[in-house]
Amino acid sequence: MNRDSQNSMVPTEGSDKYTGQRTGEEPGAQDRLYWLELLNRIARPVLTALAERRLKLDMPIESHGGEREHYAYLEAFGRLMAGIAPWLGSDGGIEVEKLLRLELRKLYEEAMDAATDPNSPDCLNFADGYQPIVDTAFLCQGVLRAPQALWDPLSERVKSNVIAAWKVTRSRKPHYNNWLLFSAMIEAALYYVGEADWDPMRIDYALKQHEQWYVGDGVYGDGPAYHADYYNSFVIQPMLLDVLRLLGDLYPDWNTMMPSAIRRAQRYAAQQERMISPEGTIPPIGRSLAYRCGVLQTLAQIAWLDELPAPLVPSQVRCAMTAVMRRMMDAPGTYTPDGWLTVGFCGHQPGIGETYISTGSLYLCSTALMPLALSPAHSFWQGETEWTSKKAWSGEPFAIDYALHD
Repeated sequence: MNRDSQNSMVPTEGSDKYTGQRTGEEPGAQDRLYWLELLNRIARPVLTALAERRLKLDMPIESHGGEREHYAYLEAFGRLMAGIAPWLGSDGGIEVEKLLRLELRKLYEEAMDAATDPNSPDCLNFADGYQPIVDTAFLCQGVLRAPQALWDPLSERVKSNVIAAWKVTRSRKPHYNNWLLFSAMIEAALYYVGEADWDPMRIDYALKQHEQWYVGDGVYGDGPAYHADYYNSFVIQPMLLDVLRLLGDLYPDWNTMMPSAIRRAQRYAAQQERMISPEGTIPPIGRSLAYRCGVLQTLAQIAWLDELPAPLVPSQVRCAMTAVMRRMMDAPGTYTPDGWLTVGFCGHQPGIGETYISTGSLYLCSTALMPLALSPAHSFWQGETEWTSKKAWSGEPFAIDYALHD
């Protein structure tokens, strides 16, 4: 796959408008190729520019807030890695997939060096302002989702620079909301790489405070108040799961949190699947809608972890998510002529960008791609199954929905 082939698998004449599948082609294989193409299209501009130490020169900054260029570059890199890490850490697939994975792994290694080398023109901002706490955490989350691919191959020099960059974020206090999990994620990464001064208190506080903020039926408040938005998917549920999966066994009280955390995430994932309309749309509710299909991160993560709750089956989740991706990511105006993401929910809609949104923020959309780490032989990529709302609105039988009672 190269830049010239990025648009080769969009819907064509004779294909279904929302699935892009064509007569005679196996639906799961067709969808996987589309997901791979989407990953390549999203990731290549960021990784290539940063690996060549040209990110600050090449990446445009679209925003309505002040001085977002101080943060946008780390936003793009950290959020992208949180999404594509599981696939980079996987193996297998057809030859073009294997070659793409090897190519992007190499670009990542060069990009991580460029991002943390103090002498690099693209050394990213980990030290100034509060925003770097957020995107350092997303970068750490990516590393922890595939450490054998994203940490182990780095040279000792680069590892030392990375650790120093992660640690410098400790000089600022996170906000009293989902930001507590950003500090927790950074400390979890420091623990993983063997730093003796990792701080379990920052993790303990984030975990126990979110337990206090749980409002029921698979949903957490974002701080003391409930917010009708997608932050349970953008941040809260995925980071709770990743921290507990890695460190849950270190303390008995952390270990006891994992079963309820996975049940709640499963419930939230089931809700997300039901929110996908027959046409592949999702409700434009709450803030940060410019993260596009990143709103489905929890559903994607539960699918990747092979923890989908009954009655969901993997193929129906794939079909539903693919329909959303095609509606969102193939909309005219989603990319600049040079391939960078633009601000919008479906196409270019700059008016929905809050003051903290910039070009770099948008790369959280990559988190929907985590199930690409599943083998092509996995049931996620096999067959074609209608999703819940498609069954419901066509008059077919569909499963009753039940609340989660902890």
